[in-house]
Amino acid sequence: MIVRRTLLSLLVGALYAGCLAPASAQQGAPFDLGPAQPGRVRAEKDPAAIARIPMAYRFAEPGTLTVGISPGGPPLATYATDARTVVGADPDFAQLIADSFGLRLNLVAVAWADWPLGLTSGKYDAVISNVGVTEQRKEKFDFSTYRQGLHGFFVRADSKVASIREPRDAAGLSISVGGGTNQERILREWNKQNVAAGLKALDLQLFDDDAARLVALRSGRADVIVQPHAQLVFVAARDKDIRRVGTLSAGWPLRSDVAIATRRGSGLVDALTLATNNLIANGKYGQALARWGLEEEALARSETNPPGLPKY
Repeated sequence: MIVRRTLLSLLVGALYAGCLAPASAQQGAPFDLGPAQPGRVRAEKDPAAIARIPMAYRFAEPGTLTVGISPGGPPLATYATDARTVVGADPDFAQLIADSFGLRLNLVAVAWADWPLGLTSGKYDAVISNVGVTEQRKEKFDFSTYRQGLHGFFVRADSKVASIREPRDAAGLSISVGGGTNQERILREWNKQNVAAGLKALDLQLFDDDAARLVALRSGRADVIVQPHAQLVFVAARDKDIRRVGTLSAGWPLRSDVAIATRRGSGLVDALTLATNNLIANGKYGQALARWGLEEEALARSETNPPGLPKY
């Protein structure tokens, strides 16, 4: 198990860097990836949120909030330098929720594909792992939103591209993007709009891996890279050779928020939504996001089971 985790830590560190070295070993690493996390933001007990927890609710482990989380990469969630501890923005938010409930936090690392079964079976109380709200998922799970789901437009630091907010802003640009991804789907729709309006077409350069997409941008073959916003925030802070010029909702043209997932009908969702809104109000939520450079993804208010993305 330790060997597997060590290999995973190395691979996660290499993500977006194009080299086999852990992110924490990169010179000028922007965030604290050590296991101790002395800068983690903590919260006080929230009596109002605790009162919303149903009397009949039984936590997976008494006195503990057990949270499933997939360590997919920084800054959202990754293995720390000890190859065991999971750190990042999602673990920090999970800690705030546990603090609000007056509970210990137990993070359970899980493969992304496995979280629905583990949650349904009661292995953990909640999943806090960049899960987007969809109508299909709402059939089995309840959701308390806690972050915007964003894709990012990033360019080289010396690029003349100043801002990309709508399809016309990207007309004629070459864009590095993952093939078969949601980002490609959105950009193809943008391209249709631009061509219909008589504007220049987008030049989509499709790649299967993150390193190749960044190489295309840095070598000048592409003007822009588009992928999940948080991933590029980490790269920009670490390497300081790319910068953000825009964001768009991962559900464009609809809104797509990221949420805490719980078993449907478990009764925990209202307490989670209230705790999140109180953390937003007291500033702890914003401090935790800022620690990982994700202020752009902040929500003004958490919602319970908002409209989700439709089935495609």
